Amino acid sequence: MARKIGVAWMAKTGLLAKFAFFIGLIAAVALPVGALGHRVRLWDHMMGLTLVFSGTVLAVLALVLGAAAFIFALTRKRPADRVPALVGVVAGVLVLGWMAVQYNKAISVVPTHDISTDVVDPPAFDVLVERRPPGSNSLVFTDEEAAMQVEGYPDVATIVSSGEVEGDLARATDIARALGWEIANEDAGLGIVEAVDTTFWFGFKDDIVIRVRSTDDGSVVDLRSVSRVGLVDLGVNAERIREFRRRWASATD
Repeated sequence: MARKIGVAWMAKTGLLAKFAFFIGLIAAVALPVGALGHRVRLWDHMMGLTLVFSGTVLAVLALVLGAAAFIFALTRKRPADRVPALVGVVAGVLVLGWMAVQYNKAISVVPTHDISTDVVDPPAFDVLVERRPPGSNSLVFTDEEAAMQVEGYPDVATIVSSGEVEGDLARATDIARALGWEIANEDAGLGIVEAVDTTFWFGFKDDIVIRVRSTDDGSVVDLRSVSRVGLVDLGVNAERIREFRRRWASATD
C-alpha cells in the first residue's frame, strides 16, 4: 500500500518540486551526518566540515528551487507540488538559519583557538603534549593571541583564592569532573590538573590545564583551554573557562 502511494506521489509531483524536496532533505541530513560521522570516527574533521559546507550549498539550491516550484504550483494549479516544494523551502531556511547563527558567532568572538586566564605566563601542558595527535594546533601562546584576548575577553581572568594550593587543586579537579571533563593528569608537585573536553556535535577534543600557585594570601588559579583543530573556536574555550569560574564562585558562596 505504502509503495503504491509513493509511486502515485512520484507520478503526480512535478520534476522541479521533486528536486526541491530531495535536495532539501539531503541538505538537512548533511549537517548532522557530517558532524556525527566525525564524532564516531568515520572520517576526519575536514571531511565532516566538507559535508556541512555541501549541505549549506544544497540548502541554497533547495530554497531557490522550492520557491520556484511553489510559485509554479500556484500559478499552474498543481496542488501535488505544493507540499514537496514547501519542504524544500523549509529545509533550506532551517539549514541556512543555523549556518547564519554559526557565522554570526564566528565573527563576534575573538578569532583564536587558545584561551588563557594568564596571558603573560599561560599555564603549560605536561602529559597532554604527547597525547595530542599529529597535526594538532600549536601550543605556543603568541603575543597576538594575548592582545586579542585581553580586548575580546576581559572577564576571562585569574581566580584569586584564600585557600591553600593542595585544597584548591582538589577543588579544581572536582569541578572539572563535574563539568564532564576527562581528567588526564593530576600533579600536585607541578600544581596542575590536565583534562580533555569533547564538544557535543563534532566530538572535537579540546585540551585544558588548570594551574594553582601559592601566594602570600592564599593561591591563584589559572586555566588554559586549547582546541586541537580549527583556527577559530566560536568562543567555546572562553565559555568553558567562564563556566569553570561560575562553578568555582558557586562553591565559594
